[in-house]
Amino acid sequence: MSELTDTSTGGTEPVPDRSDGPPVRTDGHDSGLRRGRGSWWWSGLRPLVLRLHFYVGVFIGPFILVAAVTGLLYTITPQLDQILYRDALHVPVGSSALTLQEQAGAAAEAVPGGVITQIRPPVGPDSTTRVTFDAPGVAEDYARTAFVDPYTGEVRAVLDTFGEWLPARAWIDTLHRNLHLGDVGRVYSELAASWLWVLALSGIMLWVIRRRRAARVRRTLLPERSARGRARLRSWHGAVGLWAALGMLVLSATGLTWSNFAGSNVGELRSALSWTTPRVSQEISTPDAVSAEPSADPATVGALAEEVLATARAAGMSGPVAITPPDEAAQAWKIAEVTRSWPLQQDAMAIDPATGQILDTVRFADWPLMAQAAEVGISMHMGILFGVANQLLLAAVALAIICVVVWGYRMWWLRRPTRPGATAPGGVQQPSAGAVALVGLAAIVLGVFFPLLGVSLVLFLLIDAVRRSRQAPAGPDAGTPGPSEDPAPLGEPAER
Repeated sequence: MSELTDTSTGGTEPVPDRSDGPPVRTDGHDSGLRRGRGSWWWSGLRPLVLRLHFYVGVFIGPFILVAAVTGLLYTITPQLDQILYRDALHVPVGSSALTLQEQAGAAAEAVPGGVITQIRPPVGPDSTTRVTFDAPGVAEDYARTAFVDPYTGEVRAVLDTFGEWLPARAWIDTLHRNLHLGDVGRVYSELAASWLWVLALSGIMLWVIRRRRAARVRRTLLPERSARGRARLRSWHGAVGLWAALGMLVLSATGLTWSNFAGSNVGELRSALSWTTPRVSQEISTPDAVSAEPSADPATVGALAEEVLATARAAGMSGPVAITPPDEAAQAWKIAEVTRSWPLQQDAMAIDPATGQILDTVRFADWPLMAQAAEVGISMHMGILFGVANQLLLAAVALAIICVVVWGYRMWWLRRPTRPGATAPGGVQQPSAGAVALVGLAAIVLGVFFPLLGVSLVLFLLIDAVRRSRQAPAGPDAGTPGPSEDPAPLGEPAER
């Protein structure tokens, strides 16, 4: 077999001379079989995957781009907190610490009208104690937290917090989740999370199979330095997307757990399969006078928190903890470890401070495997599982997603359909009926758990069917790949 030089992509890749092989059709219908060397399933599925990847990139790309940019911003929040709130978080190390009763009393004076909902003792010798309040004038889902010097009782700062997040991190977190648009804004993040894994998998299929046919493993994993123009963009788009694909899949899966529609379905599925996070029982069967009614007095709450902490420490609970007083009568106090870096410490206990009795214990080691995996994945998504290494990894994935999306739009712009009669991505190649039925069935199944994904996928199939039915056959000049061309991973017609 002789070799020719393909100059259509701006490179010098040798291509086989097919003069000694079977006849090559030039009507655009043979490319899957010809290049697939017998991959009949791929020849029927490829045109649909090609157009799906393209349309997802064009229409869902902005959502994914915004999620990646805000996610990249989120990765720097631990260091941002240390810069913005250093005085609130850190104090000079003293010789002896005050009791939690004294610290809670000092915090209450700084938050008039507040009711203590949680106390977090210092996580280190130079750290402050966090006393969190349900206080008037605080936004929904937020709380007011006083940061107390454990050695002097000075209140270093009073901040409105979202869970354990300080204001800057909470603002960026909300920006990432819903663009500060409430439930309406959450549609954007759910669309991005729902389609990110589809975009990643379809891109892998298009890129890896295309490169496998060329028997170029190195060019599958690395961009082509010798390529020029759009071919160079395509090379970077495919190679970088392949390296970032695993991160995309993890971010998509963990991100969906927070989504509006899919998140509730995932929660119900986890509950049905007993994969939910276990909770300690705070019920007290025979309450006495002390534990029967929760106290709102800061001094009393602080004193009881001190007893709960001492009991938990004696039982082997170590590391940073959060102490939560009961909400209702006849309930025990809850104390839980809050270390979400590796190795995770998430043990929890229910303790009756009146008797010092531990009523219930749930240890992280006893969680269902999938519940542990979910906790690990969520911590990784938030960039706290492996500290700075986790942040750097997330930043790299976010930057890769940003570049892949931008390169995709640039490739489309260079080959945008500007002529009348230009064909859809993939030319006039028709997917097989089996491929359409398979993707349609997948849309129905996925729609049960991921409604936004299912509905938009069905919509894509309908639009694509209508477009193909109205599209007259066209030759290479109208945008159909010619005999020696192979469309790019994003699905546009290939470079000439």
